[in-house]
Amino acid sequence: MPSRILSFGRPPSRRDTKNRSNHTHEITELEAGEHQEHKRHSAAMDFLHFGSKEKRQSTSGPTTPKNKGSPRIPPAKPAKIEIQMESPPCVFYGGPNSSGALFSGQLKLIVTDTEVRLTSISMHLRANALTKKPVGKDCSDCINKVITLKSWNFITEPTTYDHGPHQFPFSYLLPGHLPATTHCSLAKIDYCLEVRAVTALTDVITHEHPLRVQRALQPPPEKQSLRIFPPTNLTVNVIHAPIIHPIGSFLVQFRMNGVVEKQQTTQTRWRIKKLDWRIDEHSKNVSPACPKHWNKVGGEGKGQQHEEMRNIGSDSIKKGWKTDFDAVGGGQIELEFPASIRPGINPVCDVESPTGLVVWHLLIIEIIVSEEHVKNSGHGHAVPTGAARVLRTQFKVVVTERGGLGISWDQEQPPMYEDVPDSPPGYITDYSGELPTPPDLDLEGMGTHQR
Repeated sequence: MPSRILSFGRPPSRRDTKNRSNHTHEITELEAGEHQEHKRHSAAMDFLHFGSKEKRQSTSGPTTPKNKGSPRIPPAKPAKIEIQMESPPCVFYGGPNSSGALFSGQLKLIVTDTEVRLTSISMHLRANALTKKPVGKDCSDCINKVITLKSWNFITEPTTYDHGPHQFPFSYLLPGHLPATTHCSLAKIDYCLEVRAVTALTDVITHEHPLRVQRALQPPPEKQSLRIFPPTNLTVNVIHAPIIHPIGSFLVQFRMNGVVEKQQTTQTRWRIKKLDWRIDEHSKNVSPACPKHWNKVGGEGKGQQHEEMRNIGSDSIKKGWKTDFDAVGGGQIELEFPASIRPGINPVCDVESPTGLVVWHLLIIEIIVSEEHVKNSGHGHAVPTGAARVLRTQFKVVVTERGGLGISWDQEQPPMYEDVPDSPPGYITDYSGELPTPPDLDLEGMGTHQR
């Protein structure tokens, strides 16, 4: 206890306190070094015993997976369903009075287990009309309207099917007044085959097969239109195809008459500076309201109308026309140019649906003309007056799919019984004249075939 006696005998001096603090600091550093050395030794021993940190964690016991919300794999179904179409694509040839489109196919039930017992196999052809701007924003009844066009029930009682494929044929004639498959910015019209099979263990097997329906119109003769632009004497005659297609171009023949107006000493001329054309696609849809939202549209059977327009093709022409100021009828300017729908724009074909969706197209031509004066003698240059006009005209065009070499189903079927003509006439049995004798044949000169 000398240190205690020393500490109580006299107060420690400043030098003793300083030496003691230095000694304490040295002891602390020594202990810290020994502690770090012990940790390094322990880590080395752990590595020798367990190999690595990951292995050490794996041997510490079961761990909880980090992703607790991982999707669960559904149990395998005892069978699967496929639909194989055997008919050509569904195309309506002609307008709403078309005879329709006939389609047929095979429903394939592929049993993956040893066997499966089914209580029902049903298929429905449904038309879905979906509006993208509904009256009720989150109301499914306002957004989608489903109509069942045809239903098939392939079995009427529980049936057991062995392992392997099993086929069920089906066919249906789509009425020609139905609208074609349409996808635009306001609404969608789709057709789908929905299959539902129920097993004896109440397992449900479903399958959906989209059915694309198109319409093709036969191209009529070219359409000729005349436009008059008062108070001037200018008239425009345009010849164009009334039906155009999403792919390919068509020619537009343009002729302007009345470009010269003669006075006593001078004459007034109109010159074309630029011609612009474009094809506009107009869409209009009436969004119906379900019974819960009738109060928003003013009652039953009403809806909200939406319209949109977009440009699907355009061009500007600044040269290439032929001008003849001496032509009969006040001179004329002629021009022929190709027009087409812009590639990659995915145009919507013309449609008029009972659900309220209407799509139509317009060909719009704008001509900028400038006025100038010139002497009747022909001497001197034409003097621009500074006056100009913008002549605008539009023509309705129908966008439709190409019919190709296909024909309507009613023109492909064999003749009906009542369309078969009468049988050929019977043999003559009461002929009283002499029968013609066959020509003599030289049988001896024919020779025989020897091997």
